[in-house]
Amino acid sequence: MDWLFDVVIVRPPGESYKNCVSTNPERLSIDVNLAKKQHREYVKILKENWIEVIELEPLERYPDSVFVQDTAVVGVKSNLAILSRFGEPSRRGEEESIGKVLRKEGFEIKRIEEPGTLEGGDVLVTDVGIVFVGLSQRTNIEGIKQLVNFFLKLKVVSVPISKIFHLLSGVSYLGSKTIAISPQVVDVSYFGGFKLIQIPEDELYANNMLYLGEKRVLLPEGYPKTEEKLRREGFKPITVNVSEFWKGDGGVTCLNLPFYNVL
Repeated sequence: MDWLFDVVIVRPPGESYKNCVSTNPERLSIDVNLAKKQHREYVKILKENWIEVIELEPLERYPDSVFVQDTAVVGVKSNLAILSRFGEPSRRGEEESIGKVLRKEGFEIKRIEEPGTLEGGDVLVTDVGIVFVGLSQRTNIEGIKQLVNFFLKLKVVSVPISKIFHLLSGVSYLGSKTIAISPQVVDVSYFGGFKLIQIPEDELYANNMLYLGEKRVLLPEGYPKTEEKLRREGFKPITVNVSEFWKGDGGVTCLNLPFYNVL
């Protein structure tokens, strides 16, 4: 099986989600009820694809807390959960409630400490012993160094990005040493040895996609060129409407925290 994970944590959006940190010009039109409905559909798709879902309560104090991926990096093999230190100061504290859940699940808890920052959306995990980490507005070199020290057996490659918030907005791992990438926002030279599928420039948002194993890929609906390209490469695209999370600068990967079997 080529499943990177088969258990995830999700947290539905609260009423406060409309106040999330976002640069999207449509941010003010976020419809929270629609966001809740879209989140339920997203969870249903995960369950239909044999992913075990741990569902938490909304965290009203933190408007961005639906984007649970950013809170930690979780490894099943190592039994380690590394709690993030957010580069976005308004989100600091979100990781505490996740830490409690992960402790209950039996993980040993470690933390990214000041002055390090690291957000899960910058961490691209593969099943070939390599983890790529975006050096971004949200994740700094000190945070990456600390991550390296927690996972000494892995090769950690730092990838500078400036045109997107998080690495996973421009690169996705699809198993079998295959990567979907948007060359206009991420330098392809860091990914030597991988098969690269270039996502059409006008469908950049589709690159925030989630590999569910066995060639199944969850991506936002409304990106027909990307769907077609994935089909031609032998993948099975599954689409979900995440319009309200797009408005909040989030996407398909951001909405779950995977327990990586390969870390």
